[in-house]
Amino acid sequence: MPSLILSLARGAAMSPFKRPGRPDAVLPPDRATAPPARPAAGPLAAYRAICGFTEPDALPVTYPHVLAFPLAMRLMTRRRFPLPVTGLVHTWIEITAHRSPRPTDALELTVYASELRPHRRGTEVTVVTEARLSGELVWESRSGYLSRHATPTDTPPAPTTPGPALPAVAEWRLPADLGRRYGAASGDRNPIHLYPLTARLFGFPRAIAHGMWTVARCLAEAPRPDLIHTVRADFRAPVLLPGTVTYASDGTRFQLRGGDRVHLTGTATHRS
Repeated sequence: MPSLILSLARGAAMSPFKRPGRPDAVLPPDRATAPPARPAAGPLAAYRAICGFTEPDALPVTYPHVLAFPLAMRLMTRRRFPLPVTGLVHTWIEITAHRSPRPTDALELTVYASELRPHRRGTEVTVVTEARLSGELVWESRSGYLSRHATPTDTPPAPTTPGPALPAVAEWRLPADLGRRYGAASGDRNPIHLYPLTARLFGFPRAIAHGMWTVARCLAEAPRPDLIHTVRADFRAPVLLPGTVTYASDGTRFQLRGGDRVHLTGTATHRS
């Protein structure tokens, strides 16, 4: 945790000096790695509780992303990383669990940035996370993170509509402190998730829920989340806190809605 706090402090200090959107910006070839280690029982239990995972013998399919978060922060707060880490917005994630990691597995983690591209609201970077067990790749993810800034009028077009509404399954009332509670469990204390004041500094009227909490909560509600093989989730609109959202699913596709607004769409496949 001290190294994560140091990374967050370094990122906050360096963010004002980084200028996203520069046409000559390039990604450094750096990789951040951590030696094999088992997940700590206390943080894992807190994560399960706030996200709704109940399988005691399975590692939640989203949890390697959480374990690798300090590495991602270390990578994105380095001087040569072109985007300011403060205010970055998670826009999408793809996960492949080649096999289901277990809580007793000593996972070796690697994080690196693979692509930098223009987005209609700024610049987006793709960050790759890999988890290995005794050298075997058992889990991997690709995530998009958006740095919002002014863009030319000829940026890529707006994303397509999310499609028809799926059958409603459950309604969740989200408290105002959800971002702070998930931040304590995951280590992700981005100010856009913590308080109305810190969120307004980055253009949000109130604190917003973590994208990774919304997708994890949806996957925890699925049948047999311990057998999930692949996930694709797109974070389409922020979930303001406090608020009420509806989880909807047809068994493979899922959505998180607030009234007529779609916050999250995704798909998940299971092993047979």
